[in-house]
Amino acid sequence: MSEDYIADKEADQEAEQEWDESMDVVDEGDADSEEYEEISSDEVDRIVATLEELMDSTKSENIKGHLEEALNNVYYLVYDQDDEAEDEADDEVDEGDGDVLCEAA
Repeated sequence: MSEDYIADKEADQEAEQEWDESMDVVDEGDADSEEYEEISSDEVDRIVATLEELMDSTKSENIKGHLEEALNNVYYLVYDQDDEAEDEADDEVDEGDGDVLCEAA
């Protein structure tokens, strides 16, 4: 086996282990209780960065697609899609003259 193949395989195994650790969730038996798992934005940022690195090192477009889907799923555990829409709306207001128009009642 080539050294590149071995290095790639080790990197894949490390990423898989990190993924498995990040996927440790509350048991289904606890799903009915009032307790929820807290996920920190730092952890999400770390996992997203790891998945991006893995995507960059992957040649298969099919695998990249699955990794991108996983990346988005992890990202939206903490970051709400509404937050992204608000950020885009804020950018549009910043680009304008600062006036906000409201419909009269």
